[in-house]
Amino acid sequence: MAKNIFATKSVENLIKESESGEHGLKRTLTASNLTMLGVGAIIGAGIFVLTGTAAANAAGPAIVISFLIAGLGCLFAGLCYAEFASMIPIAGSAYTYGYATLGEFIAWIIGWDLILEYLFGAATVAVGWSGNFVSLLKSLGITIPAAIASAPLAYNGSSFEATGAIINLPAIVLILVMTALLVVGIQESAKFNNIIVIVKVAIVLLVIGFGFQYVDSANWEPFIPAKEILSDGSTRYGWQGVVAGAAIVFFSYIGFDAVSTAAQEAKNPQRDMPIGMLASLGVCTLLYVLMSLVLTGLVSFETLNVPDPVLVALQAAGPGLKWLYFLTGVGAVAGLASVVLVMLMGQPRIFYAMSRDGLLPAFLGKVHPKYNTPYVTTILTGVVAAIVAGIFPIGLLGELVSIGTLLAFVIVCAGIIVLRRTSPDLQRPFKTPFVPLIPILGILICGYMMVNLGADTWLRLIIWMAIGIAIYFLYGRRHSKLRATPSEDKPSRKVVA
Repeated sequence: MAKNIFATKSVENLIKESESGEHGLKRTLTASNLTMLGVGAIIGAGIFVLTGTAAANAAGPAIVISFLIAGLGCLFAGLCYAEFASMIPIAGSAYTYGYATLGEFIAWIIGWDLILEYLFGAATVAVGWSGNFVSLLKSLGITIPAAIASAPLAYNGSSFEATGAIINLPAIVLILVMTALLVVGIQESAKFNNIIVIVKVAIVLLVIGFGFQYVDSANWEPFIPAKEILSDGSTRYGWQGVVAGAAIVFFSYIGFDAVSTAAQEAKNPQRDMPIGMLASLGVCTLLYVLMSLVLTGLVSFETLNVPDPVLVALQAAGPGLKWLYFLTGVGAVAGLASVVLVMLMGQPRIFYAMSRDGLLPAFLGKVHPKYNTPYVTTILTGVVAAIVAGIFPIGLLGELVSIGTLLAFVIVCAGIIVLRRTSPDLQRPFKTPFVPLIPILGILICGYMMVNLGADTWLRLIIWMAIGIAIYFLYGRRHSKLRATPSEDKPSRKVVA
């Protein structure tokens, strides 16, 4: 049985499947579209919320270093993703890469794990978008009652409590609108995303450019504040605080890998996928570093532990930057909306790939006859994400998203090492440099950030994975198309070149 569940799909057969036209996804995305999708997924809650939170609660002005550490871990993982994406240019992202290198069972684990990143990620960001949208409307004199704009449940670390609210309606509406847009077509969704990305990046650049003129360098001293041990045993400031800050702001980078889920809809995936992932990661890392320097330079980092740290920093600069208040609110709303769009784009394509392989029911692999999109999984993802966003608080959701994504990154990095040994002669339009050093560094940095996420988060991950493993053995393993082939009696750990 062990051999069966670790049987792999050959890269050759995976590519043939993608080129057969059997599954109907349309290749329409260019390198610029893919880069914009990556930026659309990354620039959001991190730059508008987490920068201030992590600076105040963990790293101080050295939050800049935290962003660089998290970005470095993502870069190493991104280089591994880029090799896989250029070599296996089909839908499924890390799930498909795992199937080609580490076997069916590991592929299932990755696919189930990615639900935490994409589906729960979309719900998490939608909750954050709701808060910013309500605040923006309030500044215009329009008030939405808290009863229909807040989660009805709060989480205190061990149990749920009723908040008195009924439902988070704005979050639900946003997800349903984005879902409808994705059903209509990937090209239309990409055009919409491009517009939003241009708007929010322009606003971020305005804040950085004009904000630097009001920076007081005294706010950066000391750059790494002295270490403090809090009452709950956690550490802030000092080098440990910087590393803890990296684990917090890692959520800011979640989404660049969503580009890889659109590989089967890229015009020239062998060239465009690496460009899209690495370019979007590089652009966003630069923007994060510059924005964190501006925020901690405009105001003392201790005052940034608020839902809208950018606005707090702008207010501290005085009337000279008052004209940026409203634009920043617009940028936050637009930025978070595009993140939700790309997250909701990624998850259906994971389900699509899993159903194509028989690990999920076949109806999930249906493609719309007119729009050429995986509409069943898109609608299913949207409905579930809307329910989750309408009920649960952002804190609980965010914890699940981060650890799920880090686990996927670790497995992808390991997959590159395995594939270089098992199939060294495969054509690789993009090659991860310095293998195995780069993948090992990716595993170590991402694994270290996982360790810093805490025991409760690990427990939730273990429970989630236990549920997934049960589903695999009860359904997926029994319906696997790989197991149904004539070669099922001779599963191979090798990937056929």
